[in-house]
Amino acid sequence: MTDHGGRAVGLGTYVTLGHLWEALFENWESEFLQTSAFVVLSAYLLQVGSPESRRPGVRELVDADPHDDADRPDVPWPVRRGGWVLRAYEYSLGGALFLLFLVSFVGHLLGGWAEQNAEQRLHGQTAVTLIDHATSSRFWFESLQNWQSEFLSVGAIVWLAVYLRQRGSPESKPVHAPHAETGR
Repeated sequence: MTDHGGRAVGLGTYVTLGHLWEALFENWESEFLQTSAFVVLSAYLLQVGSPESRRPGVRELVDADPHDDADRPDVPWPVRRGGWVLRAYEYSLGGALFLLFLVSFVGHLLGGWAEQNAEQRLHGQTAVTLIDHATSSRFWFESLQNWQSEFLSVGAIVWLAVYLRQRGSPESKPVHAPHAETGR
């Protein structure tokens, strides 16, 4: 604001401006997209040699049928309940992360729209509609630049963890493990 002859805003005012919310939700958006994609895709895709991947052809603990443990007193309530509640619970982690992505996406969209309209007013221009902002190159540039960096970092760890090691890290295979060994 001081660039246009205005006064600097205090923290109390800043938290009401679109700039803060656009930046905050833009960051969260890419994090939740990356995390939800990683959780969901790692359940279905295999990366031979990756410590993060399921082992091809091996039945693992995550493959166990929750119905087999429904009578145990310490299992989560949805497992005891069964039916559609259990079905929803079986996919709740990926679903919740994707919902957080959607909330962050909308927050980024609304914050960016407010910020763009504030800039428009400073320059004596008319406000843009939400649809105009949502279809603007500015909005998609902000989203895609963050998305690509998240997927680049995940792709790098998935690929590098096949060939490189970090002693003591649960994200790495043991130092002596062959490159082709998959899983932990």
